[in-house]
Amino acid sequence: MNDFIIETRGLRKIFNGHPAVDGLDLKVPAGSIFGFLGKNGAGKTTTIRLLLGFLKSGGGEARLFGELVTGPGGGAGLRRRIGFVSESKHVYPYMTVRQMIRFTRPFFPAWRDDLERRYLEVFDLPPNRKVSALSKGMRAGLMLLLGISHGAELLILDEPTEGLDPAVTDVVLRELVALPASEGTTIFFSSHQLADVEQIADRVAIIDRGRMVVSGALDDLKVQYQRLRVVFQQEPAPVSWVDGAEHVRQVGRTVSILANRNVEALVQQARSLPGASVERYPVSLKEIFLEHVRSN
Repeated sequence: MNDFIIETRGLRKIFNGHPAVDGLDLKVPAGSIFGFLGKNGAGKTTTIRLLLGFLKSGGGEARLFGELVTGPGGGAGLRRRIGFVSESKHVYPYMTVRQMIRFTRPFFPAWRDDLERRYLEVFDLPPNRKVSALSKGMRAGLMLLLGISHGAELLILDEPTEGLDPAVTDVVLRELVALPASEGTTIFFSSHQLADVEQIADRVAIIDRGRMVVSGALDDLKVQYQRLRVVFQQEPAPVSWVDGAEHVRQVGRTVSILANRNVEALVQQARSLPGASVERYPVSLKEIFLEHVRSN
């Protein structure tokens, strides 16, 4: 089995002369829960559409399961291995839940009846109710049922918890986090809900203007990044901080530093400055995200 279920190299897509995806290198390990983050317009949805073959790239390459998305293996056979749930959660509104399942099942020879029954129960889906009469939570549950029950090895989700109430969100996240262990499914999902990502993801990538700005195991990033707060007795002159001070902001006598390496050296440098006191803090995923997209 290929170590990386998703792999892109120098992936590009340009719309009207502006790069939506700009030389993106991405690696999603098998069995991971991978959070794909960025502001609106950062290129997340375009990347997903390129991975699914809905758009033709303007350069570079994208591979799923080791196969080129645009290659001879990138057709229906490849799509049968993927479950996709979009932000719009589009399904046929005139069908009932049962009809929607019956319509979808024949396209997927590896359909799992046991998973279908499980998700009908977990998401409390009434089989005879029309899709148009479902709540947002039920519709999201139906989309997940359709995506997971066909035996998907890779689940690609675009804003899976958008618009859901906290109770339904908790159910969705609980079911997603169980999939890699129980089914070996790899999950790749974009989201603006950073708390959701931090709750279930083991790896994340942050993109901005179509370019990768942060990528790695979430636990490693939380160890790697630290916040230093340096307070001076009087407003200091500009300081040339040692390597590792990724983002520096000064407000009056206080300097805030987001450090991504060489933390001890930065602490020692700060303590050597006249009249300076130093405190260090752990950093959340939200802080890492905001520091990398705030100024852009």
